[in-house]
Amino acid sequence: MSQTVRTRPAASARPLSEAYDTALLDLDGVVYAGGNAIAHAVESLGTARAGGMHLAYVTNNALRTPDAVAAHLTELGIPARASDVVTSAQAVARLVSEQVPAGSRVLVVGGEGLRVALRERGLVPVESAEDDPVAVVQGYGGPELPWGRFAEACYAIARGARWFASNTDLTIPGGRGIAPGNGAAVEVVRIATGAEPQVAGKPLPPMHRETILRTGARRPLVVGDRLDTDIEGAFNGEVDSLLVLTGVTDGARLLAAPPHHRPAYVDADLRGLLTGQPEVTPVGPGFRCGGWTATASEERLDLTGDGETLDGLRALCAAAWTAAGTDSCRLDGGKALARLGL
Repeated sequence: MSQTVRTRPAASARPLSEAYDTALLDLDGVVYAGGNAIAHAVESLGTARAGGMHLAYVTNNALRTPDAVAAHLTELGIPARASDVVTSAQAVARLVSEQVPAGSRVLVVGGEGLRVALRERGLVPVESAEDDPVAVVQGYGGPELPWGRFAEACYAIARGARWFASNTDLTIPGGRGIAPGNGAAVEVVRIATGAEPQVAGKPLPPMHRETILRTGARRPLVVGDRLDTDIEGAFNGEVDSLLVLTGVTDGARLLAAPPHHRPAYVDADLRGLLTGQPEVTPVGPGFRCGGWTATASEERLDLTGDGETLDGLRALCAAAWTAAGTDSCRLDGGKALARLGL
């Protein structure tokens, strides 16, 4: 599959759960939010799995172990094993193991997920720069991570240790709102040292490689709610993606998406796995999907017709992305989105 510039959402005559062998599912904002299952997630995933689709859960959060994530999913009513979970901790541990000898000491700035992943790769997690680590690995360590851990990282990097980061997401959603993520912590060390880490997590290739190696997927579908991690990661891995609107991405962000942030499919939630996807067709100067027709002028996007909300959004995506080409769409789509209640 080549990285062509997508100018409209794709169509699928078959349910996505039949057209693809494996769903690579993001967790927060897709499967659950604030620890609770998102509406329709449990039933949709159960139906997709019963129909033969392999489900894999792919997260940039390096704090929890795959066992812990699988246990949480199972409690929510989504049966999962540790082998169904792929974390950025596993991806970064593989990246480290390819560059340092087996048995090397690695300073951990993060949680148990990183320590377990490093041990699986034959590396020895340590806690201090005085332990002479050859590498530093930084991952999300939760809100209680002591400030002194950043100092240890800086000391070790200054002494020549290689620096790795599980991911650089600046924020992480929680039950009380948006909190600083591992990317914010990485910036602390970057500012203090002037160094640059090697990063493994979404949207970068090491995470996609880890996911494919662990799942054996031949025709995977990335399912996510974030354009800059999930959808961009699919673009970098040259695979198709489904954006669900249960997380951080709204209609305005989607219409403005540059080529590497444009999903193949758009749906409201995980029920989109169980259905086909409608065709968006050129009609005169615009694009039609269902009962809606979208057009782009020099200043704005317009929408006429009536029908399903998502069909209107898909038509608008085609008009916006075609007008933008290889850029981000800067046309005003506010009134058109308001017609859809988005």
